[in-house]
Amino acid sequence: MVRFLCATILLAAMSLPALADVRPFPTTFRIQDIATDGATIHVRVGGTGPAVVLLHGFGDTGDMWAPLAENLARDHTVIVPDLRGMGMSSHPDGGYDKRTQAGDVRAVLTQLGVDRAVVVGHDIGTMVAYAYAARYPDKTVRLIVMDAPVPGIPPWDQIVRNPLLWHFDFGGPDMERLVAGRERIYLDRFWNEFAGDPPKIDEGTRQHYAQIYARPGAMHSSFAQFRAIRQDADVNQASLATKLPMPVLAIGGEKSFGANEAIVMRNAAGNVTGLVIPGAGHWLMEEATDATIAAVRNFADGKPVAGATTH
Repeated sequence: MVRFLCATILLAAMSLPALADVRPFPTTFRIQDIATDGATIHVRVGGTGPAVVLLHGFGDTGDMWAPLAENLARDHTVIVPDLRGMGMSSHPDGGYDKRTQAGDVRAVLTQLGVDRAVVVGHDIGTMVAYAYAARYPDKTVRLIVMDAPVPGIPPWDQIVRNPLLWHFDFGGPDMERLVAGRERIYLDRFWNEFAGDPPKIDEGTRQHYAQIYARPGAMHSSFAQFRAIRQDADVNQASLATKLPMPVLAIGGEKSFGANEAIVMRNAAGNVTGLVIPGAGHWLMEEATDATIAAVRNFADGKPVAGATTH
């Protein structure tokens, strides 16, 4: 009977579909941990040529960028950090305002010998990318932001009232206790509600990030990213006195932030190209990989972006 049960279990396991893994970075990329002011930033670096830095958001880590990084590394130096307090980077007590995190990015690039770069951000990475461009405009060749508002940039007051953004004010010891051990449930909320097609965030991807966000300190730091948004809004409102000088590509998913990405950025920059990716929700790299890669590559190289509008 025991042998029969074991054999049955083994056969059942063999019949289950294999979990899809998050696509790995090419083996040509190296990993470095770089000390900044108050944090240690985990960084992937590969390729040669003009520099591009890729900044992830919440629910992901720098791992999300692997397909784009592989494409760009053919003729660019590609730098992919995990933001302060996220992924494999350290979990300092503070510094989660986006201006400080822009300083993290600048410190990483300086230590890698990179002066100027195209800066790409998604979600919270969009907020950090904007802060970087505002703080270091002479170091930012081009700016690409994806599917997220920028705190303080109009129409911020209307955007922040959206009930879907309740998580901006979610945090603190009791909230951490509620989520502890239930990180997957919490993350599924974002993957399901913000996706245009939730099954495109496959089970392997969900398990991969849920394990990372279950690491000690990970959710505490993630909540700190959101709790800093009110401070970010004050800083960014002050920055509006000078519009960003570099070309900007603002990408939104049709079923998520859509054309609002360009509306926001046109209040912050003078040269903005807008692109809405059809059928996609918030998770552009997972839901519309090829279209997102094509748009980023073309804009980074100064080429026309199919389907885009410029004002």
